[in-house]
Amino acid sequence: MAEKTVEKLRKTDEEWRKQLTDHQYKVMRKHGTERAFSGIYWDHHDKGTYTCMGCGQPLFSSEHKFDSGTGWPSYWQPESPAAVETQEDSSFFMKRTEVHCARCDAHLGHIFDDGPEPTGLRYCINSASLKFEKK
Repeated sequence: MAEKTVEKLRKTDEEWRKQLTDHQYKVMRKHGTERAFSGIYWDHHDKGTYTCMGCGQPLFSSEHKFDSGTGWPSYWQPESPAAVETQEDSSFFMKRTEVHCARCDAHLGHIFDDGPEPTGLRYCINSASLKFEKK
């Protein structure tokens, strides 16, 4: 069975700057990272869906969120495999895997292999990249 692909959303840099706050733009379009324990969702426990701040695509469910102790919202899997894309990131003299929104290519955070079962993964995501929709 073929995996569902997401139709890409393209905007100019000027359009992104008008839509996003300076902080969101730095994180989502320039691959920045917010400080640990500073984002609005690191200690958020409501039930619902975390969507992309850039395009509204559902990214993560509260059912897959866990407290990683890192100060960033952490999830053991995305809402669907097609919701996010990854690429290697070798900035800051480290080798990591960067996570992007599959629809608008917004930088979300990074994925690590120190998460809980059943996946063993930790999607470490910036709150600035997310918008919460309560159930």
